[in-house]
This record gives sequence, C-alpha cells and structure tokens, in this order.
Amino acid sequence: MRSLLLPRTRAFALRRPLSALAGAGRGDGASRAGSVFGFGDNSHGAVGQPPPAADAYVPTPVPSLPPSVSAVAAGHYHSLAVSAAGEVWAWGRNDEGQLGRGLHSPRNTWSNPEQVRGLENVQVRAVSASGVVSAAIGSDGSLWVWGRSKRGQLGLGKDIVEAVVPSRVEALASYDIAEDGKLFGWGYSENGRLGEMGQSSKVPSAEEYIGKTVDKYSSSMMEAVEKMVEEKIRSEDNMPIIWEPSLVHEVSRLEVSDVSCGLDHSLILFSDGVLLSGGDNTYGQLGRKAGLSKLLPVDVSYRPFSVSASVGHSLALCHTSTEGIDDVETGVLSWGWNCSSQLGRSGQEDIPAPVNCLSGERPVSAAAGRVHSAVLTSRGEVWTWGSGRNGRLGLGSSIDEAEPCLVDTLEGVEVLQVAAGMDHNLLLVAD
Repeated sequence: MRSLLLPRTRAFALRRPLSALAGAGRGDGASRAGSVFGFGDNSHGAVGQPPPAADAYVPTPVPSLPPSVSAVAAGHYHSLAVSAAGEVWAWGRNDEGQLGRGLHSPRNTWSNPEQVRGLENVQVRAVSASGVVSAAIGSDGSLWVWGRSKRGQLGLGKDIVEAVVPSRVEALASYDIAEDGKLFGWGYSENGRLGEMGQSSKVPSAEEYIGKTVDKYSSSMMEAVEKMVEEKIRSEDNMPIIWEPSLVHEVSRLEVSDVSCGLDHSLILFSDGVLLSGGDNTYGQLGRKAGLSKLLPVDVSYRPFSVSASVGHSLALCHTSTEGIDDVETGVLSWGWNCSSQLGRSGQEDIPAPVNCLSGERPVSAAAGRVHSAVLTSRGEVWTWGSGRNGRLGLGSSIDEAEPCLVDTLEGVEVLQVAAGMDHNLLLVAD
C-alpha cells in the first residue's frame, strides 16, 4: 500500500466505528444501503468489470452484486462488499486467496463478485481488506480472516500463514470488536508501527557499514550496499512478527476512536483529538522530521476525527471550527509523499497542513490510495486529486490533478461511502 506492495500490519480498535472499518462513510451514524460503483485500475478485476474490460475512468456500476449493499472495502487489488442481509461478496486479485474462493480460481473469474464461502452462519456487519488478507466482523463482535501472509497479518497463531476459508481469530474470542474499547495489533512490527511490541534492531545503512559517508558511486559504497542487501535478506528469516492480536500497551488506558494502517506506518486517533503516528517515515508520512519511529504525537492545528494512511502519505479529517453543533466546519489535513500531488496542496510535506481548495465544502470522510486521495462531503459528493493514471480519479482522463476536483459524473446521486485501494476506488451510492 515491493515487488508486490503489501501492508505489513493489522490493527483493530475495539469500539472503533464500524463505518471506519468498512471504509470511509458519511459518518452520520445512519446505516443505509445502496449499490456499488468502481473506477480506476481493473488489471486485477478490482473494479468489477469482466474481461476484456479495461480500466474504468468514470464511476461504473459493479455487476452481479446483491441489489442492496450496506458497506464496501477496498484492498490493494481486491474489493469487498457487505449485503444488507449480512453476506460478504469479493472480487479482484486472488493470488493469496483473499477472495475466499480457494487459491485456484481461474484468473478470468476474479472480476466477477462472488459470495465468500465459509461465512454462511455469520451475520457480517463490517469488512476490511489489505493487500493479501480480508477480514469481517460478525454481529456478535467476532473477527474472521482469510488470505495468506507470511508476516502474521492473519493473527491466527505462530507460523500460520494461510487461511483458505474464513477463520475466526480466537485470540479475540473473549472480546466484542464493537464494544470493548481496546486497541490490538498484529503482523510485522518493525519501526514501531505497532508501538513497542516486537521491536528489533534496525539494519544499518550502507554508510554505517563502512563507518563514514562516501560517494554513493564509489566501490566501497557499492560493496556496503551489497552487504546491506544480504543482511536484509537474512533478516527476513527473523522478522519481528506478532502472530496473534496483542494489546498495544502504550494506549491501553486511552479511548481509541480511529486507527489506520498504511504500508509501513500507523495512525492512531483518540477520542480527545490526540493523534499518534509510528513506523516508517521515509516520505514524512509520520508528520514529523526524521527521528524516532515509535508512536509519538502528531502536531496538528485542528482537532481530528478520522484518519487514513496509505503507502507514503496520510490524511486527517478535522473540525476547523466549533461554532455550533450543526454548523461545525470540517477540513482535510495532508502530509507525506507528494510525488503525484496526492497531498492536494503545495508547501512543506512532512508536517500536516490543510487542503485549502476544499474551502466551502464539508468533508465527512477521506480515503488515501497509493498516490491519490478521495474525500466524501456532507452533500454526498466525491472529490479526488493526485495521480489520474488508470482513471483512478474518476474524472474521465488519466491526467494528474494537483488540487481537489469534483467527480461530476455523479451529479444527481448521493454517495454514502468511499473506499480507496492502491489504484482503484469503490463508492456506495444510495438507491
């Protein structure tokens, strides 16, 4: 969110809003159903258009789904939907079994939504997806996972790297995901993305191997790089992995309101508006200068109420005024990687700053893709910016947009939810 780009961690806040787990929703507390639209990269079938359909440059209905859908979620290259009856449907990439239809389904069937096998006796109310793993929350608060990950994302126990059919996460069996108010994390824990648990010594840089800074093209530097690569390969056999959900002790006494796991970093938001970030900071996605990668507060000027983390950038929705309950103004802060203008603004990239071109709108949810961003407003409208490649902005072209643009082909419809994968998006549109 590497040859195949995978997020390396999972985290769930028990009592976290279920709309946040399923994707970015209207946030008004209402549970409404609708139909699913998709746009962007369809090379793995994640947009739901059957072969030989190419990428979708404007929001396009996803066929073969139940007539009434209550929630959607976008993994890196696959998609999930929850029907109003509590069934889970999946389509897109299935190399790791994340569609729940076995590992050997023909590739030309991936784009066709099918009901996930093994959840027939579970009334599902929310779903979540990463690059290689899918998850569902039952009405009884149970957590179910399927897919394949050597980095512990399944949370099913030590060295369990595959679940062909949905399997219950027994380590959380005594908790209700929607009620208990605790934060658990599991998976790859390097660089503090899961807090203090599972920390290991970091692999030295090439400069550290040779003890000094030299020209990056010198023979000594090249030798050091080779040694560094060899060390990283060896470290794969001793990866800092948390195999089962573990309590994030640093925040065990605080009330978590939202959490988002990017490719190599995490964002944790508390009900009092304090925001923590931890993990890799290569692109400034932690919202601070390079330094300690453990969980530390992000300095924000406004009070956040929702967050979204991706490969190298982060988004936070904030209250920008407190003038009355009904008329409170909201805005979007962005920081981190800006190679394709996915921050939607100019200026310093490693500190949170507002996306000013949304002035006058009231964003209620945000979703960060690999190098694009999407926002849903209180009017049920969708705005996108960043890379336009493969049609991932839904604007009818492949042009990058440095500032938010209204997806005007949705005029006359009300969007209830937006979810962003790596290079595709899903919309839940009111019937």
